[in-house]
Amino acid sequence: MMELDPMDLLRSNLSRVRIPEPTNRIYKQECCISFETPRSEGGLFIDMFNFLAFGKECVSWNFEKTGNPVYLHIKQTKKIVPEDRPSKKPTLLAIGVDGGFDNNDTEYEETRSIVILPDYVSLPFPSVELPEKVRLAADGILLAEGAERKEQVAAWTASDTKQVSAYAVNLQQIGNGVFIPPSGWKCSQCDKTDNLWLNLTDGVILCGRKNWDGTGGNNHAVEHYKKTGYPLAVKLGTITADIESADVYSYPEDDSVLDPLLAQHLAFFGIDFSSLQKTELTTAERELDQNTNFDWNRIQESGQEVEPIFGPGYTGLVNLGNSCYLAATMQVVFSTQSFSSRYYINQNLKKAFEAAPADPTVDLNMQLTKLAHGLLSGKYSIPASENDENANVASSTKTDKQEGIPPRMFKAVIAASHPEFSSMRQQDALEFFLHFIDQVERTSSGKAELDPSRGFKFGIEDRIMCSSGKVAYNRRNDYILSLNIPLHEATNKEELESFHKLKAEKLSEGKELSSGEIIRPRVPLEACLANFSAPEEIHDFYSTALKTKTTALKTAGLTSFPDYLVLHMRKFVMEAGWVPKKLDVYIDVPDIIDISHMRSKGHQPGEELLPDAVPEEDSDKPWVNEEIVSQLVSMGFNHIHCQKAVLNTSNAGVEEAMNWLLSHMDDPGQGSQSVDQSKVDTLISFGFQEDVARKALEASNGDIEKATDWIFSNPDASVSSMDATSSNTTSVPNGADLHDGGGKYRLIGIVSHIGTSTQCGHYVAHILKDGRWVIFNDNKVGASINPPKDMGYLYFFERLSD
Repeated sequence: MMELDPMDLLRSNLSRVRIPEPTNRIYKQECCISFETPRSEGGLFIDMFNFLAFGKECVSWNFEKTGNPVYLHIKQTKKIVPEDRPSKKPTLLAIGVDGGFDNNDTEYEETRSIVILPDYVSLPFPSVELPEKVRLAADGILLAEGAERKEQVAAWTASDTKQVSAYAVNLQQIGNGVFIPPSGWKCSQCDKTDNLWLNLTDGVILCGRKNWDGTGGNNHAVEHYKKTGYPLAVKLGTITADIESADVYSYPEDDSVLDPLLAQHLAFFGIDFSSLQKTELTTAERELDQNTNFDWNRIQESGQEVEPIFGPGYTGLVNLGNSCYLAATMQVVFSTQSFSSRYYINQNLKKAFEAAPADPTVDLNMQLTKLAHGLLSGKYSIPASENDENANVASSTKTDKQEGIPPRMFKAVIAASHPEFSSMRQQDALEFFLHFIDQVERTSSGKAELDPSRGFKFGIEDRIMCSSGKVAYNRRNDYILSLNIPLHEATNKEELESFHKLKAEKLSEGKELSSGEIIRPRVPLEACLANFSAPEEIHDFYSTALKTKTTALKTAGLTSFPDYLVLHMRKFVMEAGWVPKKLDVYIDVPDIIDISHMRSKGHQPGEELLPDAVPEEDSDKPWVNEEIVSQLVSMGFNHIHCQKAVLNTSNAGVEEAMNWLLSHMDDPGQGSQSVDQSKVDTLISFGFQEDVARKALEASNGDIEKATDWIFSNPDASVSSMDATSSNTTSVPNGADLHDGGGKYRLIGIVSHIGTSTQCGHYVAHILKDGRWVIFNDNKVGASINPPKDMGYLYFFERLSD
């Protein structure tokens, strides 16, 4: 049979070429299922029908799956540039994006061609001989901003841009003789002295919104706006000499805004903002600075000759801009057997891609498999200087670094359902870990063999004994054990007393402490664990036995011991004035711990249980704590269901009641939609059917733009062919699905935090691998000389075999 001429072959496949529309997401910087780029040896192939990008190894899988044969191939090779190239001045606080810092990256030459699979027939591009549709499609792909870059820039600008309020310039202020003192503020409608907002029209001080967990304020500031229409308020405590950093909120615009006339608006109420600047730089703040510098050096092992390590399991993660919380957490997670088995050993890239929806970039299973293979295969863990030459890894010197891999697509898909993680702001590693585990559990669709998060899951049982002597038991599941740090249990009290005397002497003499003189409390981990199990008094507990409020005693224990135990140290506490503070403390953490004594004993023989709370018709009906009810209602639960939950958990608290609610979701009339109905309605308004719209949103993690693309890429979509992704979380479990074993554990990972709050600073991971400690500091990976075991924020333990 005579072979077709390449140009004729291309013409016969023109139906599989699309000219991109402005709304299309076009990938052209990184393979969707591996970390290959145009700079990789095989270059990058962009599917000219669905605009997804693939490396040389993966492009044939896409052809097999979709039948799309026409690709734009892009290959970049290093270009030699003069060493005296001038640097560009940045206009954006970012690295590696247009207008950001010039990091003097190597420049590359780019070659392009049109490639037709399966035989990789190649045609040069640009060329006037190519069909017009192919030329227009290729030009559209090359001119479009890449989806990867678009998401990155959007996240940066969303993080930093506040708009000038439309209400600021012509703001009316009422001269009613109000004078605001520099301190001693209190809400004018309640006793709140924190989270206070000054209305810039009439000078009234009111508390902020109530948070879902009951913290925050009592909504008095927003209620005042609804009554008066006065639009702007400034948060007291955020006003300093740096006037632009003050937190101004616009109620009609429902956003944080800029007030260019804020100094003038404050002066109206007698506030000289320049007097509010911090002046105590010689004492507490200097000490904090010294401690922070010490943290920074100790946790990052700065100044130590850290030997770089390369190979499988030693791949760094590129910082995407404040993404160190993600990098540190994922390095530890993928060092565990449960996650490495699920997404690396037992699942190859091709298998994950075949199972993925039409757009693999929105599929968590695919992106976790991609990340696992990137981290654990060793393919990308080579010295940066050898990246293009493929030289022998063994020849690397101690100064060699690796480029690492950028977890962009994983971050986009894991953050799609969480607005904070979608931004470029620093985040709390604990919150990210819990969000990540929740998403993994959801995508496992209740199939235990597909859910590696089960290795972290354990049961907690609260035993509540009221003054009648009768008891109640409440059970819930969790993935972390969050521990208070009892500073009074410090083992170095004498040293601390001497330090405080020295500090007072130096202060009186106007001298500063050197970093070597600072002493921190040392608290044993055992004391933190004991504090978790210690009895706690519950006041105003409604006893169903006594039918009145009383004081009860609550103790907690574990009903199961997980394969991996994650301990969270509560180093961040709230001080007066709504100021978050980081405890300056060392935790003495041994390599081996035994928590066998923390196992809950459960209902004991001879113990009489408190009767169930059943609503009665008479006036002596059980008491329901309406404050707990209102907090649950604010989370979106039905009011009657909330009352029922509070009754059935004996008013023990929000967490207990919420766990009861979640575990009774399958009760008649108590279900909830997993997809935002307003987003479904938006897609219906575009002309799509409701079932298809709902399915597309589920496949796209709730992103409307991605869901629209998904629908166009899946013209034959039908609900019956799709597995529902719903949470299988049970909060009053029978324990059958929980892993269990002995109580002895070995420390295998530490996530440490440097900085004054979880919203700023830096995270670093230390992991025990192949019998030695290794530091993972973004894309830097090396042998740890002195792991900061006493400075961790999250500790990961692996259960020892019985």
